[in-house]
Amino acid sequence: MVNLKLTSEKKSMKMLNLSFRIPYFTQWGQSLLVSGSEPLLGSWNVMQGLALSPFFEGEQLIWSGKVSVPSGFKCEYSYYLVDDNRNVLRWEAGMKRKVLLPDTIQDGEVVEVHDLWQTAAEALFFRSSFKNVIFQNWTLSSEALPEAFHNSFIVQFKISCPRLENGDSVYVIGNSNSLGQWKLQDGVKLGYCAGESLWQADCLIKKSDLPIKYKYCQSGKTGHVSVEVGPHRELLANSTSNSQPRYICLSDGIFRDMPWRGVGVAVPMFSVRSDDDLGVGEFLDLKLLVDLAVESGFHLVQLLPLNDTSVHGMWWDSYPYSSLSVFALHPLYLRVQALSENIPQAIKQEILNAKEHLEGMAVDYEATLATKISIAKKIFFLEKDMILTSSSFQKFFSENEEWLKPYAAFCFLRDFFETSDHSQWGRFSQFSKEKLEKLVSKDKVHYDNICFHYYIQFHLHQQLSEAAAYARKKRVVLKGDLPIGVDRNSVDTWVNPSLFRMNTATGAPPDYFDKNGQNWGFPTYNWEEMSKDNYAWWRARLTQMAKYFTAYRIDHILGFFRIWELPEHAITGLVGKFRPSIPLSQEELEKEGIWDFNRLSQPYIRKQMLQDKFGASWTVLASNFFNENENCYEFKDDCNTEKKIVSKLKVCTENSLWLESEDKIRRDLFDLLQNIVLIRDPEDPRKFYPRFNLEDTLSFKDLDEHSKNVMKRLYYDYYFYRQESMWSQNALKTLPVLLNSSDMLACGEDLGLIPSCVHPVMQELGLIGLRIQRMPSEPDLEFGIPSQYSYMTVCAPSCHDCSTMRAWWEEDEERRCRFYKTMMGSNDAPPSRCVPDIANFILRQHVEAPSMWAIFPLQVLWFYSFLPLATKKIHTSM
Repeated sequence: MVNLKLTSEKKSMKMLNLSFRIPYFTQWGQSLLVSGSEPLLGSWNVMQGLALSPFFEGEQLIWSGKVSVPSGFKCEYSYYLVDDNRNVLRWEAGMKRKVLLPDTIQDGEVVEVHDLWQTAAEALFFRSSFKNVIFQNWTLSSEALPEAFHNSFIVQFKISCPRLENGDSVYVIGNSNSLGQWKLQDGVKLGYCAGESLWQADCLIKKSDLPIKYKYCQSGKTGHVSVEVGPHRELLANSTSNSQPRYICLSDGIFRDMPWRGVGVAVPMFSVRSDDDLGVGEFLDLKLLVDLAVESGFHLVQLLPLNDTSVHGMWWDSYPYSSLSVFALHPLYLRVQALSENIPQAIKQEILNAKEHLEGMAVDYEATLATKISIAKKIFFLEKDMILTSSSFQKFFSENEEWLKPYAAFCFLRDFFETSDHSQWGRFSQFSKEKLEKLVSKDKVHYDNICFHYYIQFHLHQQLSEAAAYARKKRVVLKGDLPIGVDRNSVDTWVNPSLFRMNTATGAPPDYFDKNGQNWGFPTYNWEEMSKDNYAWWRARLTQMAKYFTAYRIDHILGFFRIWELPEHAITGLVGKFRPSIPLSQEELEKEGIWDFNRLSQPYIRKQMLQDKFGASWTVLASNFFNENENCYEFKDDCNTEKKIVSKLKVCTENSLWLESEDKIRRDLFDLLQNIVLIRDPEDPRKFYPRFNLEDTLSFKDLDEHSKNVMKRLYYDYYFYRQESMWSQNALKTLPVLLNSSDMLACGEDLGLIPSCVHPVMQELGLIGLRIQRMPSEPDLEFGIPSQYSYMTVCAPSCHDCSTMRAWWEEDEERRCRFYKTMMGSNDAPPSRCVPDIANFILRQHVEAPSMWAIFPLQVLWFYSFLPLATKKIHTSM
């Protein structure tokens, strides 16, 4: 039986033809499609999206497709590049597009949407750094849709102008009467529409005017007019249809302006000192630094990580990249005077005494933290009932209890057991939510200890939030730092041990910083486990950061492509392997004529080597550390790792017979331990990895010529070719999750040994790279050339990982001469001191570089008066 009512409704519904059109060059086997929020466009299922067809318009390849939609249709959509099986190869950056068709369009009419592919670089200006800080939001305005008449059609001009100042105007001008014949006063003024700095206006265009040429322009409050750069935009007659559509929506992307560039200052939080702090820079001191940045014309303040690092309870914890918790803020930066408005006079006097005792250019980390905790506890016990029952605390607690409870429990257990090594906590070694709830229960005698950690984090949150809000108000970007690792003995490894490979350590292969590589000690990530909940731990981490920052630096972004993984028992960073990577299989090696795997993967030690290294002491050392086997030597079981060697050296009773220092003995023993060609996979003995710089080893030099040639070829394949596709795919799985977890502007620290896949992926994702002049990316350059940096970079003369500009200049005479000749064009002898003229040249190179950002360490600017002093209240600790 036919439902007549439903049939009648369908007949009366106006149906329109919605046509999508976008220029995009593809390769063989690639095509474009549209996927969107409505079923007609696949409900975001790319496999069911609208396929587009290509055609040439002049030399330009256009992709287009049409779908029938009801009047008043609205949806979100994006374009996707896919292969023949609709596997996504690339997707648009930025926000989802929106289409909203008015009810006034007649039945059967064609609405044609002209789009431009949204690149990741263009989308950067929609991040909170620009949208909510540097450039201001606009109020909504709208224009009525004009009525169409015979031989005319309506064109909706739409342009994104994220860099406008409040009060500026946007126009479209062109070569037709309707667009003012290129005169601004007769052009079409656009109105600001809701969302993402979009400006649009509807204009009636005569068909006889086609094709039209046009451009957008901006008119400032002062009368200054800026016309977009580049060639004229064009609207052509429809070459694929007998009839011109009556409605055309031109989504023209972003206003083509001269590249925006900004300057920032970088400083560790502990160095932002003021007259009000207690022994160290504090969150509220940031307001003074923001004022300094504003008066100096700077747009950004960059900080080192701010997370709690109280792992060991000593000065080691001053290293800001080894966090106890990736969510908790460091109590070191608390301003105790701001904890209460009713601090007793006795405590006020204690604070004054402590200020006098701790005042100095250097930070006494242990004393400062202990003093702040002691004073904070006294204030806490005076006002805990009032604070813990307040609505502001309750709101903070409810929004953060997922990480706050484990953090407080961890701190309590750390202090109770006097160690952060949670493997030493008995029944509490294994985390469970049931144990946690019992630990933080209100009926426990230690409940006040738990609440004290809540209390400290609450006030830290309030103080940093106040400073962050002040920075946003002053239109200064506050940029944070996302460390690549967490401490092995941290809240995160206790609560989520499955997310970490606890039998490994993170580091970096040999590079500019260290010829023996680096061992940071952090466990590597179990990315396979993290992917099961779509990287929830990372998403929560970025969400927490976004409460305070509008930009962030991704520490060691290479770790999201591959990480340098070391065994947990290593101390140096030399004998590691990349994870993930494709190992050399035993079968592969055997086909190449390589078969003596023990010889290649175990330390190659001969009598002559021991004699050369240890001289007259060699027999004593050999008897203590080695077993002899037919003129070959192998390490004893109690010293066959780097950590075991260090331990044995400390207790060795025959050290009085050594002619060399213990440090040299240790280095020489490490050299022998590292004298291998292949690293055997500890999880699969039939898989191997070539040791970094294997040609430098004595083990390699004693090989026959065939084996040498094979190993050299496999080495270069492993380190420079074999893994590129895998690493690229790995980064494209993980990095978009980070970028989409917040609205912050992301910058990647891409220094060191850079695989060729890294920069294309960063460009694809709109990630800004880092350029340090003394560490150029180009292998054939000793010094980077700032004038040749790409726009999508942050340039700096130095960073926190290396010496200051002044120290770098003065510490190496030969290098100084080379820089003076190649970069400054002088054959004269350079000054031995980094005098103002030298500093000015280096700083000006970076200020004038094409990079989007030039960010200078504060001490570099301070030493050379490049930065005007906005206030005499602020000073720095170096």
